[in-house]
Amino acid sequence: MTAATRLLWLILDGTLIPIDRVAEDRPYYSGKHKRHGVNVQVLADTRGRLLWVSPAPPGAVHDVRAARTHEIPETLTRHQMACYADTAYLAAGPTIAVPYRRKPGRELSDGQKDVNTAHARNRAPGERAVATLKTWKVLTRLRCCPSRATSITKAILVLQTIHEQP
Repeated sequence: MTAATRLLWLILDGTLIPIDRVAEDRPYYSGKHKRHGVNVQVLADTRGRLLWVSPAPPGAVHDVRAARTHEIPETLTRHQMACYADTAYLAAGPTIAVPYRRKPGRELSDGQKDVNTAHARNRAPGERAVATLKTWKVLTRLRCCPSRATSITKAILVLQTIHEQP
């Protein structure tokens, strides 16, 4: 986290890496995406560079639960790092900012819409970091044991970091 402490804020996002599994492997089935996969949490800097990739729990694990399992909110709070995330991380921690949600039957105020626009603008580099991770062909669909997904994503993080150095 030493490199991250020099930053203004971080971006936290989760993504599903598809795997080739049979229907009996229910923990790996993501109901949201309607496919089997592993849930990878990504921390990115304000330029969209990958800083950290989490171990890969099964795809049925929700983003906020995966973040808490990897102690992301606690670490960010301990280091007093601000973090932008999407609404999947609602109530994850005091340093994780999420956009306003519209309540049923109500509209957001103009001020809340402006805050959400700024939030999306600040969070966009994190989406680029996830896209960078997913450009590696090996992650289009893992055809190996899901427990190897962690090693593969960590190797990609190292290779991507070496590639981005000046």
